[in-house]
Amino acid sequence: MTGKVDFQGVRWTNLVTLNMRAQESREGGHVLGDRMAEELVRTIDYDFDSLKMRLTSGDRYLVALRARQLDRWVADYLGRFPAATVLQLGCGMDSRAFRVPRGEGTWFDVDYPDVVDLRRKVYPEQDRYQLVGSSVVDGSWWDRVPTGGPVLVVAEGLFMYLREDDVRAILTRATEHFDTGEVVFDGLSSWAVTVSQWLPQPFGDFGMAWAVQDGREVERWVPRLHLAESRPVLHDYQDVPIKAFQVGYRLFNSVPALRDTMRLFRYTF
Repeated sequence: MTGKVDFQGVRWTNLVTLNMRAQESREGGHVLGDRMAEELVRTIDYDFDSLKMRLTSGDRYLVALRARQLDRWVADYLGRFPAATVLQLGCGMDSRAFRVPRGEGTWFDVDYPDVVDLRRKVYPEQDRYQLVGSSVVDGSWWDRVPTGGPVLVVAEGLFMYLREDDVRAILTRATEHFDTGEVVFDGLSSWAVTVSQWLPQPFGDFGMAWAVQDGREVERWVPRLHLAESRPVLHDYQDVPIKAFQVGYRLFNSVPALRDTMRLFRYTF
């Protein structure tokens, strides 16, 4: 058991995501099956049965579908470029570095120092795996990353919490630091970001800042980036094993404004 964990604000949201992945795995894990998440909620000294956690941990299959598609893009890229560097930004307590075969390059998981301290207590150390304790918007951590290419940048549940200028700076830095690569992330529509800013507690910790519409604006910011693929997070909702969720997701997907609330993006450069 770790020492008592008391994350607040946006740091706390990564425990919500961890709990949802653990829930989905306990129910059979038909979408993601993150067994490591199950183990972590038993190991981390935090009340995952609290009212606050129960109120905010409802849509576990959306989280599982998002993670699985990003896993697939990561596995595909590393299958083509096994020596690539991987930068997972705002990694939280995610187990992707241990779910997906990492190839021959170095994998960097980056998050706030206290989040990284917790990761060091619960995740095994492995060769070519490095933890970086830093805010992702603090540019000094890039000095630890080798230059050149190729690279895969992964940002799950991160960019929507940052200011637009910070997202631009990160993407620009990535394309300048490496010769070639891909960037994969999820983004929210503008109406969803606006609503998040008015949510009461305990949902107020999910207040967000940056919205992305069709993904083409990112190409205008960073000319080296080219949108290769974009899909709704609920694209594969048929894989969800519970009928009630399938019906709800199908109705959600039938309305374009709702379907495009949360999308996944893959860029190449």
